[in-house]
Amino acid sequence: MPSTDTLERFIALVESNAHDRAIEDFYAPHASMQENQAPPRVGRDVLLAGERKVMARASAIESRCVRPVFVNGDHVVIRWKFRFVWKDDSVTEMEELAHQRWEGEFIVQEQFFYDPAQRTPQPPPGTSV
Repeated sequence: MPSTDTLERFIALVESNAHDRAIEDFYAPHASMQENQAPPRVGRDVLLAGERKVMARASAIESRCVRPVFVNGDHVVIRWKFRFVWKDDSVTEMEELAHQRWEGEFIVQEQFFYDPAQRTPQPPPGTSV
């Protein structure tokens, strides 16, 4: 079970948009991530490479934890809101629930739940469709 301090440090790092650093610092080497019901990606190095690939496509990222955060033993649920401005100026806004299983101070399993339609980038503001 993560300590309150660990959980707050994790949230602060994500909210500072250092998503890759959050993976480096808070995910176990054997951790997995899963998007909705897609097959999980496994291994911190794999997760880190994927996160850096997404971050490289963005010119700006905004990340916000919507409280409260729910903790029950080793299980944590966090509601996130993200806004990605891509290098072509299109925008993706997402809201998701992240269900995490922790072993001590490290995340070992995470599954995201969101409407996949949110992943479709919207045209830059002021652009007619």
